[in-house]
Amino acid sequence: MEKQREQWASKIGFILAAAGSAVGLGNIWKFPGKAYAGGGAAYLIIYLAIVLLIGVPVMVTELSLGRHTQKNTVGIFRQLDRRFAWTGWFGIVCAFVILCYYGHVGGWVLRYIAAYVTESSAVMDGGLNYFYNLLGYDAVGGTLFFPWTAIAFAAVFMALNCYILLKGVSGGIEKFNKVGMPALFIILIILLVRSVTLGGGAAEGLKYMLTPDFSKVDSGTFISALGQAFFSLSLGMAIMTTYGSYLPKKESIPKNSLIICGLDTMVAFLSGFIIVPAVFATLGSDAVGKGGGFAFGALGGVFKAMPAGAVFGLLFYVLLFFAAISSSISIAEGLIAFICEEFHTKRKPTTIALCVVCFLIGILYTISQASVDLHLPWVDFTGVSSPIVGDWMEFLTDRLLLPVCALGECIFVGWIWKPENVIKEATAEGATFGWAGLYSFCVKYLAPLGIALILIYSFATGTTVS
Repeated sequence: MEKQREQWASKIGFILAAAGSAVGLGNIWKFPGKAYAGGGAAYLIIYLAIVLLIGVPVMVTELSLGRHTQKNTVGIFRQLDRRFAWTGWFGIVCAFVILCYYGHVGGWVLRYIAAYVTESSAVMDGGLNYFYNLLGYDAVGGTLFFPWTAIAFAAVFMALNCYILLKGVSGGIEKFNKVGMPALFIILIILLVRSVTLGGGAAEGLKYMLTPDFSKVDSGTFISALGQAFFSLSLGMAIMTTYGSYLPKKESIPKNSLIICGLDTMVAFLSGFIIVPAVFATLGSDAVGKGGGFAFGALGGVFKAMPAGAVFGLLFYVLLFFAAISSSISIAEGLIAFICEEFHTKRKPTTIALCVVCFLIGILYTISQASVDLHLPWVDFTGVSSPIVGDWMEFLTDRLLLPVCALGECIFVGWIWKPENVIKEATAEGATFGWAGLYSFCVKYLAPLGIALILIYSFATGTTVS
């Protein structure tokens, strides 16, 4: 007799887990800088429209595919149309590569939490030099060393992931997100209040985010917003299909998709209203940036110039921690479901082995960030002057696997399996789908066009848009 598939214990548990998956580091350390560069409120308007017209339809698609088949992302396409099995495999490989480096970035976040507890002055004064030192580069002396500290904290981060995942879908992932996501929103509100009440340039920064400046909008702005919205929602990487497979038939997929995308967008917007005014008030408008260097380097100066900066710095990195771990456990869950179902393994050894393997591979990502002189039997990093491993991993996921997987999903549902089947699944047990017609148009035309533009832009310019 086939074992009954585990399901979410509650609707709120599923929503918080799915929102936790979508809410990642990119919402907090990339979105504010992109919003600033894209004209403040002008970027917010464009971003929101893209989420509604592309993000939500693809979310509905992935959740429906998962619930309809009750299988992992590869099993979905093997059941519905073997010709599209490659789509599932692209999602699995993408998730695996992301988990390898995401686990180590999560370790960096943990290290900063510890630093703000034990040596807040050093980390705020150190700026980028403190970050470089964590990664194995002494910027003052110009020397390289093995980043034991960063790797040790990555091991702790992955161990926490493993602990949560071992408890299963409802007992681990759902329970964690019921605590983690409310905590994340509470911290966001605290930081928002502190940021907009800083005085000085904070009001100017807030005004900038609320006033559309369409003079800064060009074709690149639309592509940037499209990439940010798409990648932010955890689409195309075996997550939402897997989460959908645990979803009871009584739950409304269209309604839940809107809520999940809404929560994710809310976090991104709140992050923008926190970061931009805070930087305006402390470092000046020209200092607004994005990415890991900004989050781990420049923001130290923001917290240093802020009253009780050590406290708010600590809160910020706790916020990053909740965003990072809620995303990493969702990525891992998609992989665990795939391995257990396709290779008939047990959850416990699969989870442990996956976390260990991803941690070990991720070490190459961390050491490549500082170009450590490291000799291994199969690779030599001596003299390397750029983070080639990290660049390769991010190229493979952001510019190739993830968008191609999502494009395959949209083509399959829009033109092969047909939107009518998604609509039928989404309206199971009487659920309403008032915008089914718009969904069909978006999944057949708008979403594939948008994803194709991401691919073309990425390869034409050599840069990522996520």
